[in-house]
Amino acid sequence: MPAPSFCRTEAIAPRPAPEARSGLAGRLADIRRRGPLQAAVSLFSIGVLVWIVWTVLSWSLSDTWSASSLSQCREILADERHKACWGVIRERWLQILIGFYPRDLIWRPILAFGLLVPGLAWLLRVKAPPGGRKWGFVPFAVAPYLLWGGPVAPVLSAVLAGLAAWLAYRCGARVWFALCVAVATFAAAHALPVSGDVGLAPVTGREFGGFLLSVVIGLCAIVFSLPLGIALALGRTSRLPLLRLVSTGFIEFIRGVPLITLLFVASTLLNIFLPPGTNFDIVLRVIIMVTLFAAAYVAEVVRGALSAVPRGQTEGAASLGLAYWQTQRLIVLPQALRISIPGIVSTFISVFKDTTLVSVIGLLDPLGLANNIRADSAWTGIAWEIYGFVAVLFFALCFAMSQYSMWLERQLRTDHR
Repeated sequence: MPAPSFCRTEAIAPRPAPEARSGLAGRLADIRRRGPLQAAVSLFSIGVLVWIVWTVLSWSLSDTWSASSLSQCREILADERHKACWGVIRERWLQILIGFYPRDLIWRPILAFGLLVPGLAWLLRVKAPPGGRKWGFVPFAVAPYLLWGGPVAPVLSAVLAGLAAWLAYRCGARVWFALCVAVATFAAAHALPVSGDVGLAPVTGREFGGFLLSVVIGLCAIVFSLPLGIALALGRTSRLPLLRLVSTGFIEFIRGVPLITLLFVASTLLNIFLPPGTNFDIVLRVIIMVTLFAAAYVAEVVRGALSAVPRGQTEGAASLGLAYWQTQRLIVLPQALRISIPGIVSTFISVFKDTTLVSVIGLLDPLGLANNIRADSAWTGIAWEIYGFVAVLFFALCFAMSQYSMWLERQLRTDHR
């Protein structure tokens, strides 16, 4: 019986080993192998890239750091007016970073972020000692007081209440009893005769600005939106009709409304629902709205990941006698969160960049401050330098989040590829 036409009847002749595909030599060999058109396109792209880099370098290399106005920059540059004027960065870099935060209190944001950076590094570790990760949340309790200040009595009462609740829970008390102990301790500590003048000088949200404002809003939204988004995703996939309806309605409403609308609500309407005379800081109101906005998108990302977890995982957990929360915490959520890491980080990056929208309600983010600096008569006409400085800082923070996402994916990979 003859062999089918699609079957080979003779052996394949030996061929040389494939050329290296890594490094510069491998890339050049790959370009040569693809033909003259590919080589021409590659050479053209390299030429355009070299031209862009050379143009940026020739524009940025200028000795104008000592200038205090655009006119002085032009005097220094003389016939080379196409070069950058870096005097605006030297004079206004601190304002771009912290806005109008009191200069004599600048040690407070420095100390706050000096505590947050190691706290975040501790929380973002993949492997941490058992029960040791919770200490990374301590800076998040101290940093807000350092930034906003105020009397120390409420802070001391909250610390004592939290310590009493933790001790009660560690001694074997139930959660509801520990909460009752916390409330009673807070009320008793709040009644202590501590002078209201003891504490740090208060700083209002209107004095925040620049990257300090963007980082505070973005970091708070990221930290609080992740657990809220997970809870909403579980609620939307729940079998309880009321919980599913509420979660679905919240997610669809928030995702169907522009963020700028929520910011206007935070600026003008939120105080209507508060008791008369309540002084609710504008930055806190914005943080609440941005957190809710981010949580709705995180919930959809996590819900998609939950649906990707095989049903056999939950069936196997049920066969072992695990309860619902044990199944979610030990089996389903670890797999779903590992799948959803790229989507969650993309949402966080978008939220951090969207903090620039707060300029529409009177808060001066980095771009708002850049516009104000350009309105100064000394710097009228400045554009590329200040916007480039802001863009580089935003890129550095967003790139760091993206790289952490990729590193975390590699650390949690289980296929060993």
